[in-house]
Amino acid sequence: MEKKSVPNSDKLSLIRVLRAVVLRLFSIRYSRKCVSFFFGSWLALWPFLFEKINKTKVIFSGDKVPCEDRVLLIANHRTEVDWMYFWDLALRKGQIGNIKYVLKSSLMKLPLFGWAFHLFEFIPVERRWEVDEANLRQIVSSFKDPRDALWLALFPEGTDYTEAKCQRSKKFAAENGLPILNNVLLPRTKGFVSCLQELSCSLDAVYDVTIGYKTRCPSFLDNVYGIEPSEVHIHIRRINLTQIPNQEKDINAWLMNTFQLKDQLLNDFYSNGHFPNEGTEKEFNTKKYLINCLAVIAFTTICTHLTFFSSMIWFRIYVSLACVYLTSATHFNLRSVPLVETAKNSLKLVNK
Repeated sequence: MEKKSVPNSDKLSLIRVLRAVVLRLFSIRYSRKCVSFFFGSWLALWPFLFEKINKTKVIFSGDKVPCEDRVLLIANHRTEVDWMYFWDLALRKGQIGNIKYVLKSSLMKLPLFGWAFHLFEFIPVERRWEVDEANLRQIVSSFKDPRDALWLALFPEGTDYTEAKCQRSKKFAAENGLPILNNVLLPRTKGFVSCLQELSCSLDAVYDVTIGYKTRCPSFLDNVYGIEPSEVHIHIRRINLTQIPNQEKDINAWLMNTFQLKDQLLNDFYSNGHFPNEGTEKEFNTKKYLINCLAVIAFTTICTHLTFFSSMIWFRIYVSLACVYLTSATHFNLRSVPLVETAKNSLKLVNK
């Protein structure tokens, strides 16, 4: 089998890894700030690619949301790349480096991408609640610090939409006395309930995001090469925490009602070609993110040279250690904790 080279953008990720990991041994908060800054710079390349190079028109509608630090986002899952368009909103709100996703665990095993997902603290799930509950609650509970910016995104449908899945969803709904939905799947409520319960005391709001595509749904490669979509429509409904019930049964009913509203909203979108109240977000600053793009490319070029063409052995060792750490961490789901905090907790236990 031919050995594949590491893409330049991923080498950039590798050389930053140990810096963030070492910092995390002393402070989770400052480690997250480090990751947010460096990886936010890299992620900003994608909205720049979509909107400025591929000329994809991203149209925002609904509520004009403020620049908030701590948000739980829920959205319909129309295709495999819906999650990437959260970056376009986050970029405009200065939060692109703070997005985290709940995603299926198999994606954590992707070469290179899985490493980045782990460093970003994405939450892997097996989609079996008896397996996922403890892990999800444990990771989400580590996001409680209100000083840490957080945009946590999840897709309650649990999978992307297809006609076959929609028919199965309708059959299940009919057999269990649930609403029949045509444009979305029935939401799985347990993950949302857990995230809300763990974070409710530190969240600014919940964003109900509905994504619509005018023509066919794009694939990942469509996005990269600018084939599709020509337009992405993103409708945002900002929900205060006081509008969401506290009890699990009531939260389940609230989420089901939210997806009924989302289903009707999409039905109107397919009829009218747009969501109501368009134009809530302006285009981002082209000059600013062009400079960011050039800076990332320049930094990546330098690091690539140091890795493969320089006589600086220490730098190659640095990159090698980053690869070893991330391979082990993603395989065993290891998450480093601050040494000082661990020592303090140990002393407390001893004193008790």
